Amino acid sequence: MISLIKKISLFENLTDGELEKISAICLRERYPTGTVVCKEGDAGDKCYMISNGEVRISKFIRNIGEEALAVLKAGDYFGEMALIDSFPRSAHATANSDVELLTVRKADLDEIMNKDREMGYKLLWVFTRTLSLRLRETNEKMAGFLAMSGGF
Repeated sequence: MISLIKKISLFENLTDGELEKISAICLRERYPTGTVVCKEGDAGDKCYMISNGEVRISKFIRNIGEEALAVLKAGDYFGEMALIDSFPRSAHATANSDVELLTVRKADLDEIMNKDREMGYKLLWVFTRTLSLRLRETNEKMAGFLAMSGGF
């Protein structure tokens, strides 16, 4: 499983020993095309990492419908906010193809990060960069939407 985990960008800066710790808490999940992996508003207690296939991340906007935010591929991850806070899921995730995911539960990762502070520090920096990048992408989409609607 370590060879799969090494391909996930979330863990690219971890040592082999740290990767072994992560591998010990990873579970595999498979979803056929079109299956909802998680819904906006659901309680989140784990992060998903794509080992094979694609996942569409979207939000449902009242009076408009589904708005695709991203299509994630092997090596990408989603649901990482559930590892940081206790808020409900902020978007839907749907298998865009048959997909194999690795999952890490918040409670399991918290335990490891409390025992290995150096690894916890590395992971928190990756989470911070990911959230910052996704916020920038959202800001650009919002600006484009406002420009198209004449409100900008």
